[in-house]
Amino acid sequence: MERKAVMDESAELLNYVYQNSQMGVTTISQVKSIVEDEELSKHLDMQLKEYQQIQDAAKKRLYERETEQKDVSNMAKVSSHLTIGMKTFTDKRPSNISEMMIQGSTMGVIQATKNKSKYKNVDRDAIKLNEKLLCTEQNNIDKLKKFL
Repeated sequence: MERKAVMDESAELLNYVYQNSQMGVTTISQVKSIVEDEELSKHLDMQLKEYQQIQDAAKKRLYERETEQKDVSNMAKVSSHLTIGMKTFTDKRPSNISEMMIQGSTMGVIQATKNKSKYKNVDRDAIKLNEKLLCTEQNNIDKLKKFL
């Protein structure tokens, strides 16, 4: 019985990592179409690859557990799309875009940190992937600061 609970919590954590990285891929893909600064665009390309790798790893681990991944809701995607559109409609400067991206990564840091405390009885792969996401989010914030 306890084994199943551990697997369920591990699946929950993996789904969080999957959804967070999926949102990163979706958001960066939209923002890249707006960015005019070449250096910021290159940085976003690197971020996009990192999120795709994390998303693929989470999806693979969920598949191995015979657990279906839960995609980000369409409502969340539409809301994000509209927010990005509104915030960049009149201001496409790198400082504005990096601030927006930093805010998103900060939310990711907070949630991944909370999940470290919340999910104590999960398998090692789920913990490692959440930690990788946390490090990626923090690294993104640090690297985006130079565009402010």
